[in-house]
Amino acid sequence: MKIVTRWLRNILIFFFTSTILAVVILKYIPVYITPLMLIRCVEQMIDGEAPQINHRWVPLEKISHNLAQAAMASEDNLFLQHKGFDLEQIQKAQIDAQKGKRQRGASTISQQTARNVFLWQHRSWLRKGLEAYFTFLIEAIWGKERIMEVYLNSIEMGKGIYGADAVARINFNTTPDKLTRSQSAYIAVSLPNPLQRDSAHPTSKMKKMQRTILKRMNQIEQFPEEVCAQ
Repeated sequence: MKIVTRWLRNILIFFFTSTILAVVILKYIPVYITPLMLIRCVEQMIDGEAPQINHRWVPLEKISHNLAQAAMASEDNLFLQHKGFDLEQIQKAQIDAQKGKRQRGASTISQQTARNVFLWQHRSWLRKGLEAYFTFLIEAIWGKERIMEVYLNSIEMGKGIYGADAVARINFNTTPDKLTRSQSAYIAVSLPNPLQRDSAHPTSKMKKMQRTILKRMNQIEQFPEEVCAQ
């Protein structure tokens, strides 16, 4: 029994030490690759395709303020106010699930960032628990500006496209600091399903959603302008 207890203690010490250290390190260095990027490469090879990762890290000040604003308007309009979790949206999602309605997303930008950088995409209770743990860590250690910086650099924005720089170059033939409100809103529309929604070739439904996001961008709190390109 003592041996088992000692092993469990050592495993827990290693887990907490290694994960906290990883979060601290990634506060200061770019996130060049994520688990999702590797998973997508494997999926592409299984489908007989050449794996592709279009990704280049750029600092937050070189990403248009419009993109951060559009992401919040689409994915998490209380990003600057909550501590990592939108409890109201979580409760609504639970109620909808109990009523048998279509499952709705309630993940904040902080939760999505934690998942993208440290975990896998497949839903499970284990992943949800770890996601909550890493969300708490990055909120406490990184802060909102770093979370947004990592999010805009690591989020999947199309097939083989990850982050603001890649989507700006490939879909709009521009640089991330030059993304317009309209382009940013189209990117935001694609975020829930980037493999099916092409921000460069929006459908009529996407155009309607884009107009809604443009309105929301003016209604929510503005992301700190001193850390974002205009």
